[in-house]
Amino acid sequence: MIVDEWIQEIKAKSPPDNLGMILVHNGIVRATSKEGKPVKGMVLDHDEALLQSIIGEYGSKDGIVGIKVWINGGELKVGDDIMIVLVAGRFRTDVLPVFEGLIREIKTRVVREVESL
Repeated sequence: MIVDEWIQEIKAKSPPDNLGMILVHNGIVRATSKEGKPVKGMVLDHDEALLQSIIGEYGSKDGIVGIKVWINGGELKVGDDIMIVLVAGRFRTDVLPVFEGLIREIKTRVVREVESL
C-alpha cells in the first residue's frame, strides 16, 4: 500500500530527533452529498502545479519533515479513494495545524469536482 511505502520513506529520510508524528488522511467518495442527497460518484480533476506549490509552502513550516499527497482523478464511484495525504513532523503542535491547513487548501483550491454522478 502506498501509505506504508511513504511511512518507510519518511522514517528513512528523517532525523530521529525531528520525527515524532505522522498523520494520514484518506478521503473517500461518500454515498451522500454534504446536503444529504444520494450520490453515485463524481468526476474529479486537480491542479498539479498548484498542489506542488502548496506542498512546498506547508513543507517548509517549522517542525515538518515530510509531506506526501496523492489525488485520484477521473470518474470515481462511491467507496473510491479521492485523496491520500500524509504529514510528518516533530511534535503534534507542528503537525496538526499543517495537516488541517493542507487538507483544507487541497479541498478548496486544488481539487475540482467536475460533476456529481
